[in-house]
Amino acid sequence: MGARMMPWRRVAVLPALLLLAGCGGNWGWHVVNPADPRGQANLRFMVDGLWATVSLSVAAMAVSLALGLAVALAGFARWRVLRWFNRVWVELFRAVPILVMILWVFYGLPVVLDIRVGIFAAAVLAIAVCDSAFEAEILRGGIQSIERGQHEAAQALGLSAWQRYRFVVLPQAIRRVLPPIGNQLVYVVKMSSLASVIGYQELTRRANELVVTVFRPLEIYTILVVEYLALILLISWAVRRLERRLGADQRQAMPG
Repeated sequence: MGARMMPWRRVAVLPALLLLAGCGGNWGWHVVNPADPRGQANLRFMVDGLWATVSLSVAAMAVSLALGLAVALAGFARWRVLRWFNRVWVELFRAVPILVMILWVFYGLPVVLDIRVGIFAAAVLAIAVCDSAFEAEILRGGIQSIERGQHEAAQALGLSAWQRYRFVVLPQAIRRVLPPIGNQLVYVVKMSSLASVIGYQELTRRANELVVTVFRPLEIYTILVVEYLALILLISWAVRRLERRLGADQRQAMPG
């Protein structure tokens, strides 16, 4: 057991190994050295992009969940046109790369619809639309996992179809799909880096701008990796806590 290193320890050791490896030769870790004034300024410039990354990811995830829920519910509708809409939406936007969608929304919408879209709005819309196809499938699976007896009991109480979904089906389905939704949030955070191609000042964009200023890509991108790693680990920890709080984490019920 002692020979095996815990995941958190491996994560902590990674930056230290990278820094130690760069102590010799022509490496320039001084550009991100917190004890150096220039290093402090560079680190501050990069960290300032953290709020942009978080705000973009949260906004895109919120819109994605709303769209995904609407698309998922359309798949259970009585009308064939809504079920057809569900399949077309999922298959279409699940196949389009997010980078392509970001470029199309930012440069294409002004031409096609004569609508000026800001950088933040374009990034949120593109990421949310692509991710909503995955959210719709996750929510559809959660809704289908609810036992038929739950539907029949709610119907026997005189609840309408909307009330059955709102008060009986969806609360249980969301608990069951919380782990995959948490994974999608991590995915959205990582995909937010693609917004740098249209000039959004998130973590990756700031790192790219700093690289062309100090000409130290290895050192700058190493700090960028550490920033994303810390952010993703924090999100994963928060999601697991929420799973346990809502009773979605079934590991406690497993033996041993």
